[in-house]
Parts: sequence; structure tokens; C-alpha cells
Amino acid sequence: MTLASLDWALRGAIVALVLLLAVAQVRDHWRVTAARLGAAFALGTAAYAVTSAAGFSVRLGPWTIPLVALSVGNNSVFWTFSAALFDDGFRLRWWHGALWLAMLAAGFLACIARLPGLDVALTLSSFVFALLAALQALSSWRADLIERRRRLRLFVVAASSFYIAIIATAELAGVPHNAPTGGHLAGTVALLAIVGVIAVSMLKVDSHSLFPALAETPKATVHEAAPPVTDEDDHRLLATLAHVMTSERAYRQDGLTIATLAGQVGVPEYKLRRLINQALGFRNFNSFVNSYRIAEIKAALADPKQSDVPVLTMALDAGFSSLGPFNRAFKAETGLTPSEFRRKNLADSRIGQPIPDSASRIPNPASGNLAAP
Repeated sequence: MTLASLDWALRGAIVALVLLLAVAQVRDHWRVTAARLGAAFALGTAAYAVTSAAGFSVRLGPWTIPLVALSVGNNSVFWTFSAALFDDGFRLRWWHGALWLAMLAAGFLACIARLPGLDVALTLSSFVFALLAALQALSSWRADLIERRRRLRLFVVAASSFYIAIIATAELAGVPHNAPTGGHLAGTVALLAIVGVIAVSMLKVDSHSLFPALAETPKATVHEAAPPVTDEDDHRLLATLAHVMTSERAYRQDGLTIATLAGQVGVPEYKLRRLINQALGFRNFNSFVNSYRIAEIKAALADPKQSDVPVLTMALDAGFSSLGPFNRAFKAETGLTPSEFRRKNLADSRIGQPIPDSASRIPNPASGNLAAP
């Protein structure tokens, strides 16, 4: 078998694998934004596998132009997909689609017109999107409570972004790809390995999915139902965690990290991460901490005696660093702005309805129900 034949055979395997991934994500997780973007990324990767093959040229026919456009647009899809996969609070905006359409248009234009600098600009965009994806994967890595997704983050950063950077560097250096070489074949093998690992990670089914179960419900993206705890050691650790978070109000600490909290609870960081995720159902450490902060603020907002206390003061006292993140977290939790919540609950209190108490997100272990509410 010649190098060219082997190269095309491997690329055929890549196309088949990513198309299988796309179909599986659409079939099983259509409501999940990350899954839909994953399917789009898979289609773009299939197009890239063809257009980057040795001997490929737009002179082969009009059918090549849509493939080139999809390949170019896949750089922005890769970044958006990384954001959706690794950030449970990600929301797809109109400008994400506009950016993708702009990249598609640039890909079409590169096929039909030889504009000076366009090819270089598109190649440089690969660097930019690879960097954005790497920053996205690393920025919230410490707060991620899903171990399999934490490992996938590192792989995406180390492998996918590195691959894009190497290919872009080769293109900027003028390395031709119109004839099969050993180096070109090595790049194909590397692409197949990357796609294979991502496919296995995303197709694997277990009780702790990469995706939230109900993506259309905002709270479900950060908190899910968890099974009751039966292990005695976990019971004791949950009781200690509840004490640290409620009695000592650790959530009020500025810049609280999972490493700091693990030290206060007296357990290794990995064990606390597993406990919060698998016993309490939280997917992200920040959402776990914010649940305590918001519970305190909800009680304060509903208290007529604190009706003159500014919302900002309440947010800062509870541990939020600024008003913007607090407003976003509060609305995601309650569906209301803090001012709307205060007006509604104060009105309820005036007509005799009970004022909600600040409650721990971790029930008393003595009750026997340690699953998250």
C-alpha cells in the first residue's frame, strides 16, 4: 500500500468515527447545547480530514468548496464546543453563530478568490481559536468536580490545541501538503488518535455523564440529583462538611478554593471533589459554594428587618466578590433578580405568608437523607 492510499484509508476511518460521534450526540443528547456543538464539530472535523489530505485541491470540483468552508469554520466551532463542554453555565449566543458564518464566508472566499493575506489570516485564526479553547479548558479546571471531564480538559488542551498549532505553523512555513510524506502520514495518525480519545470519552455511558441530564433547566447544569449516601465514612465527612459550611460559614471566605476547603474538612482534595459531586450532585465547586451564599442572601432579602440593607452589601457579606457574578448566579438559582425576589417575598410577608429561613444545602446527617435537595 502506498503512502497516499494509507493516508486516505486512515482519513476514511476518521470520517467514519466522527460521523458516528455526531449521530450519537444528536440521538442521545439533542437537548444539550454541548452535544449539538459536538456534533457540529464532528462534521467540521470530517470535512477537515478530507480537505487536509494529500492531493486535495479545490480544482477537483465545486463539491470541494463547501468542505473547505466547513473546515475553516470548524476552528470557531472547536472553541465554542470547548466552552459548552467545560462550562456548565455556558449559553449559546447569537454572535457565536455569526462568528461561525463569518468563518464559513471566509472559507468560501478563499476558494473562489486569491485575496492577498487571506490564507495567512485564516491560518492565524487557528492559533487564536486554539488558544481560546485552551484558556477555556484551563480556566475552570480546578473547580470542575467531574473527574472524567477534568481529564478530558487536559487532553483537549495538550493534544487538540497542540495539533492545531503545529499544523498552522507548518502552513505558515509553506510546507506543502499536496503530496504524501511520512510527516503528513504522522499528522493523520495523530488526528485519528485525538478523535478516537474524544469519541470514546463522549460516547462512554455511566452514572456521571459529561452532560447534565436536563440542559434546558438552568439549575440542572450545575446541580443534579444524587443517590443516597450509604458509606459511614462519607456520612461523617458530609457531617463535617455541613458544619464547616453552615456553622463556620466557610463560604464567606474570599477566594475560597476546593483545596482550602479540603484542608478545613481534613480530607484530600480529590476525595472532597468526589464527595460533593457524587454524594451531593454538584458538577462544579463554585456552584456548590454559591448555593450557600444564595441561601443566606435569600433569607436576608425576605427579612423585613433588612429591607433597607443594599443588595451589594448582602452579596459582599456572603462571599461574592462583586455584584455582576452574584446577579447572574442568583437569577440562575431563582429565576428572579435580587430586587424582584425581595419585592415578592416582602409582599408575601405582609399578607401573612411565612418568610423562608436560610437552610443548609446539606441536610443534617442525623435525618438519614444526605442527598442534595
